[in-house]
Amino acid sequence: MQEELRAALAGLLDGLPPKQAAQAVERLITNYRGITPTDAPVLRDRADVAAYAAYRMPATFEAVRAALAAFAARVPDWSPATHVDIGGGTGAATWAAAATWEGHRSTVLDWAQPALDLGRELAAKTLPDTEWRRQTIGEGLSVPAGTDLVTVSYVLGELRPEARRAVVAAAAEAATAVVLIEPGTPDGYLRIREARTQLTEAGLRIVAPCPHSGTCPIVPGEDWCHFAARVSRSSLHRQVKGGSLPYEDEKFSYVAATTLDATPAPARITRKPQLRKGQVLLDLCTTQDGLQRTTVTKRHGTHYRQARDAAWGDTWS
Repeated sequence: MQEELRAALAGLLDGLPPKQAAQAVERLITNYRGITPTDAPVLRDRADVAAYAAYRMPATFEAVRAALAAFAARVPDWSPATHVDIGGGTGAATWAAAATWEGHRSTVLDWAQPALDLGRELAAKTLPDTEWRRQTIGEGLSVPAGTDLVTVSYVLGELRPEARRAVVAAAAEAATAVVLIEPGTPDGYLRIREARTQLTEAGLRIVAPCPHSGTCPIVPGEDWCHFAARVSRSSLHRQVKGGSLPYEDEKFSYVAATTLDATPAPARITRKPQLRKGQVLLDLCTTQDGLQRTTVTKRHGTHYRQARDAAWGDTWS
């Protein structure tokens, strides 16, 4: 699915003056960083949408795919038949859902018609059954009862608090599974933390990344929970973002909750493992003991080999 998305994006900026694309990207970066929360669409016209898709879709796709994969690992015998992507814009989360499961039908809700139009155009060959529907994102939003999966990615930061709570409430009320993704910044984490509380109060259980549904052990202001997804940069991606490396790491925070009888992992690695001579240091969030650092040495045999191969965001037991 990654290659299909890259192919769909390939000709996106043809005919768009480089200066106009650069200006659109710069404005979108400001909004993406959460500096200007708003109750209006961020994507205003075709130039905005094209720049956004080239700039953000590859990274959003990888972050959402990582979050969905973590959730899917906890419910291996389940797959959604219906998927609603709230504030989905050009559809990156829909591509990520298609990379995780087969056979479901997605509906993308967004308030920016130019984004929906371009999303439909990009997905026409690969995801032709996707429905693209214009919808105000905020208070008054409704999700069809019985929806299997709801995703909300990189949207909560664009909303005012009351609209944010309304979106999470609509998802929690209707869906079997809810996966929320935000930028991996302190503010993005706080939005996820707030939404996580809202989901548990609505009766859903947390299955990823947290190993429990209790209070997050992180002290706000001292640290934040986030992860990273490796993004391969195409020539188009490098054109709009600059830089020479063939990859970048997209930092994101997320939460996955469900009404299913699912069990979270016993622990999750919350930082990049530190390799030392003969030992590996793992920072973990655990079911019973909260945050802790564990040292795995060669004396641990198989566990040591597993620790050397472990990555940030993996489960641990």
